[in-house]
Amino acid sequence: MDSILSLVIWVPILAGVAVLTTGSDKNAVLARWLALAGSLAGLLVAIPLASGFDTTTSAMQFVENTAWIPAFNIHYHLGVDGISMPLILLNSFITVLVVIAGWQVIQDKVAQYMAAFLIMSGLINGVFAALDGILFYVFFEGMLIPLYLIVGVWGGPNRVYAAFKFFLYTLAGSLLMLVSMIYLYFQSGGSFDIQTWHTTTLGMSAQTLMFFAFLLAFGVKVPMWPVHTWLPDAHVEAPTGGSVVLAAITLKVGAYGFLRFILPILPDASHELAWFVIALSLIAVAYIGLVALVQADMKKLIAYSSIAHMGFVTLGFFMFNPLGLEGGLVQMISHGFVSAALFLCIGVMYDRLHSRQIKDYGGLVNRMPVFAALFMLFAMANAGLPATSGFVGEFMVIMSATQVNFWFAFVAATTLILGAGYTLWMYKRVVFGQITNPHVEELTDINAREILLLGVLAVCVLGMGLYPKPFTDVMHVSVVDLLAHVAQSKLP
Repeated sequence: MDSILSLVIWVPILAGVAVLTTGSDKNAVLARWLALAGSLAGLLVAIPLASGFDTTTSAMQFVENTAWIPAFNIHYHLGVDGISMPLILLNSFITVLVVIAGWQVIQDKVAQYMAAFLIMSGLINGVFAALDGILFYVFFEGMLIPLYLIVGVWGGPNRVYAAFKFFLYTLAGSLLMLVSMIYLYFQSGGSFDIQTWHTTTLGMSAQTLMFFAFLLAFGVKVPMWPVHTWLPDAHVEAPTGGSVVLAAITLKVGAYGFLRFILPILPDASHELAWFVIALSLIAVAYIGLVALVQADMKKLIAYSSIAHMGFVTLGFFMFNPLGLEGGLVQMISHGFVSAALFLCIGVMYDRLHSRQIKDYGGLVNRMPVFAALFMLFAMANAGLPATSGFVGEFMVIMSATQVNFWFAFVAATTLILGAGYTLWMYKRVVFGQITNPHVEELTDINAREILLLGVLAVCVLGMGLYPKPFTDVMHVSVVDLLAHVAQSKLP
């Protein structure tokens, strides 16, 4: 039990290295099975995090702390609380689905494709578990490399442009974060320990400068408006598995940074500049929803939808009440399920017709009734239908916003209307009506592998929608403790 977090990080990474050793595509079958075994092992070693988790304390659990670079007091320091633990489980779960999703679709450089996802999974778990600033930074930057390769090697026609844009946007913000971390190191008496930074006294001007540095680093990852333009390009060019991980997991890394760095280290600046983040969040919710309405490409539509939904997350964080913060976290996990499912649905259609254009479809329900039923559930969840996971987080954030300012809640609630507009209008044009494209006439319904993928996510979406209590119970104590900490001034 002492090294469980190390297993969660290194089992997928080592499995990825093992898959790479299978070499060329002559051994593609072996690579696939090794990757599946590795991803399942990664999920199995993460399960004790949930079964052994103590929901009554906000203290870090499963802690590991070993000196790494003693000259600079850098430690291999890991631990999880009620905020990070569910995200590790979500990441490990999604990795299994991505490996299964690429089973038949990827025929070129199979071992390298599967290995990239496994290595990235371990690195992302490292981001969520790291309690040392430099260790966090290493994992935070390291996870970009596999994703860059996934988009750049297995992506669409403009994949190189999309991969470069993604890499440059995220790297620029990260460098400012590194400068802030070095400043914190000297201010805290020579420590890179994140929990020590939480109690370090900082002046208002320093807090304000660091607030914008961290905001850029994490805001690009979320992504917040106006630094969101890399996301639609990356999604459109990425293979299905890349889009799933990008939407379901990597966007959450940015939101997680708000809770581990910005709010607890810079509480005074967070309160002072909350209006700025709230404004950006509301623009994302309302404006990006309108942008999604006019998209002709299904992947681009869901990509813009992701930006709008993540706007809810950052809005909830800066309401400074438990309902909003928990709502933001619930929305993160729900969006992981729903966005993964929607991108898998688009992947199912693309594999058969090799088009993501809405106009190329129509009447799909006549040829693929099982798929149409599952697709409808995920479309409804994306629109925030009650009894689906998509409703729970958004409702909590809207309720928390009403306690702060009615107009915040009013603008945020427009996403439920816009979300229904763009999602259901897309669904209507793709699934219902007469078959106008002869290629649609030749389509076959989803196979057992695809039913397994979408069925598991359907259970998650409905389960969380009908009974979210297990998720909120895990988060509650950590959220309350974080808010109590943020309420205390760190001014000298």
